[in-house]
Amino acid sequence: MNVYDDKHIKNIALLGAPKSGKTLLAEDMLFEAGIIHRRGTIEGSNTVSDYHEIEQERGNSIFATLLHTEWKDYKINIIDTPGYDDFAGEMIASLRVADTCVMVVNAQHGWEVGSQLVWRYVDEFRKPVIFAINQVDHAKADFDAALTSLEKNVGRAVTQMQYPANQGEGFNAIIDLLKMVMYRFPPTGGKLEKLPLPEAEREKANRLHQALVEKAAENDERLMETYFEKGTLDEDELRHGLRLGMIRQDVFPVFCMSAKKNMGSGRMMGFIDNVAPSPREANPERTTAGGEIPYDPAAPAVLFVFKSHLEPNLGKLTYFKVLAGEVAANAELINSQTGSSERIHQLFILDGKNRVPVEKLFAGDIGATLKLKDTFTNQTLHARGRDVTVQPIVFPEPRIHTAVAAQNKYDEEKLNEALHRLHQDDPTLEVAYSRELKQLIVSAQGELHLMVCKWYLEHVYKLNVEFLPPRISYRETIRKPALASYRHKKQSGGAGQFGEVYLKIEPYADGMPEPTEYSVRGREVIDLEWGGKLIFYNCIVGGVIDARFIPAILKGVMEKMEHGPISGSYVRDVCVCVYDGKMHPVDSNEISFKIAGMMAFREAFLKAEPLLLEPVYDLEVLMPEEAMGEVMSDLQTRRAMIMGMDTVKGMQVIKARVPLAELDRYSTTLRSLSQGRASFTQRFFEFEPVPYEIQMKLAKELQEEVEA
Repeated sequence: MNVYDDKHIKNIALLGAPKSGKTLLAEDMLFEAGIIHRRGTIEGSNTVSDYHEIEQERGNSIFATLLHTEWKDYKINIIDTPGYDDFAGEMIASLRVADTCVMVVNAQHGWEVGSQLVWRYVDEFRKPVIFAINQVDHAKADFDAALTSLEKNVGRAVTQMQYPANQGEGFNAIIDLLKMVMYRFPPTGGKLEKLPLPEAEREKANRLHQALVEKAAENDERLMETYFEKGTLDEDELRHGLRLGMIRQDVFPVFCMSAKKNMGSGRMMGFIDNVAPSPREANPERTTAGGEIPYDPAAPAVLFVFKSHLEPNLGKLTYFKVLAGEVAANAELINSQTGSSERIHQLFILDGKNRVPVEKLFAGDIGATLKLKDTFTNQTLHARGRDVTVQPIVFPEPRIHTAVAAQNKYDEEKLNEALHRLHQDDPTLEVAYSRELKQLIVSAQGELHLMVCKWYLEHVYKLNVEFLPPRISYRETIRKPALASYRHKKQSGGAGQFGEVYLKIEPYADGMPEPTEYSVRGREVIDLEWGGKLIFYNCIVGGVIDARFIPAILKGVMEKMEHGPISGSYVRDVCVCVYDGKMHPVDSNEISFKIAGMMAFREAFLKAEPLLLEPVYDLEVLMPEEAMGEVMSDLQTRRAMIMGMDTVKGMQVIKARVPLAELDRYSTTLRSLSQGRASFTQRFFEFEPVPYEIQMKLAKELQEEVEA
């Protein structure tokens, strides 16, 4: 295999909504370049890209897959990404190392909710973009409508390069506005025939070509002067202007094709070779110290790990981009995060599961290696003596949570280890044990993301697990003041236990006055780790309780606040005044006053009109207009408070506040209601009172649990 320098490497990420045809386009590009000699299909489960067993079972991409082509003296690294927002981590990691994004758009639907979701990430990274309007051979294809939807949602940077001469089921010809020719394909696709423009298309093509020339000239003063002098630009001048426009995000070229019929992808590949920016022209990566890493092949090596993945029967595969210098097989590099040394025993160029060994890779190239012992996603490897850490990828917060438990309790340790490894490979999958809920919680981007996690636990790690609804993190508080006392007395031969505590509790509110009915000797403000406050007043006079026992009373109150009297949830926003009590000169000790404080607090709490609070979330749902009615009706069954509605780039947005208890498996319901064309985000808002009947139900469940 040839070794390419950064001037002859192009790194692209294929992005787009589900079912837009990214995987078939990748297959087409490999076939056109002669990397494969027969194109696979989704139905046949034999594409190069979707090679994982779980992808073949489901019929859609789940992982970002690295591929490559060699096309006319250029190497094009291709990263085929999943379309579902559940796998946003795979998309974002691919975007980070790509130098150009190819957004694939379905000619039937144009700009979709899925397109909008992907575009949020593309826009954030400010990468050059090419649009590929695919499936123009479909009976319901409408290229012009799809193009208009791009212009409406992305803006005037959308720049038409082609249009189909005969879209629909008879599609076999493309009018190219850069070269001003017509490409006609045989019925089976592949090798095209270059023809003069048909007379019927000449006027339209000339008009669109002139718009393309003007767009290219806008990006360079010298080109603008040439355009004013000659009234046009030659092909090389057009390419130069378009490249500058792409780098500045002022030009988003638009191509048309049928990946299924192998028509049009070769022309786009030629454009990527000749026009799309190379790694040298991309913005340099930044370091955690605020510096830059220019693409310098002569500098000491720097590698950025953008993905790691456990391959069954193979081991851990680590994907990286060479940001500077060169890396050779058997090179020894330092992990800047851990300080450990890693030896790169083998270097590969990948085409799905097929690994092509290479001796070295230069700055700008993307490759992979096997079995690095201590290096994971988002870490930096560098040559000894060059201490640098690449700014890590910022992944989105999880949107869905579930509890997970091993069916065999002896597998719990193995389960924890497996989840830890999955998190190291996929940082968007988070794992934590909740002391409050007493559950192991897995947090992910969506239901499909959780499904993949469970599949790996069962098929790769051979663990029988069950996913359970996570308990809700309620809070307890009170609505009115109350008094209570408790005497703890225990005699069992020898030294006994004795402590008596009188206290008053009342609701806490910001700015409330200090108590006046008691003489305050001490005040402690505690910011509770679960939110809210506890204000603890020592109002003991006359030494009825020794000062050394006051901390024990506070400790007893705190222990009860960690397991509230109504539902066992955390208690918040309470003031406690300890104003009286009794002690025994021999039998009083810290444990006695801790128990007395705990039980007095419990009794006072139950008298003070206890109130259960539930977490409420701000929910934002993005959907096409036709799904709005059903989505709205569903939200009303979930105790949602509709806060507003809006339109964003042709999509409808509903903003609501919904109790977390009503959002369990919401992503599944939403996908069903919208045929997979809607998405949502949720963010914690605040705790609000639970309806009375739900509070009674939860209190009863706790009582039954205690009795059991």
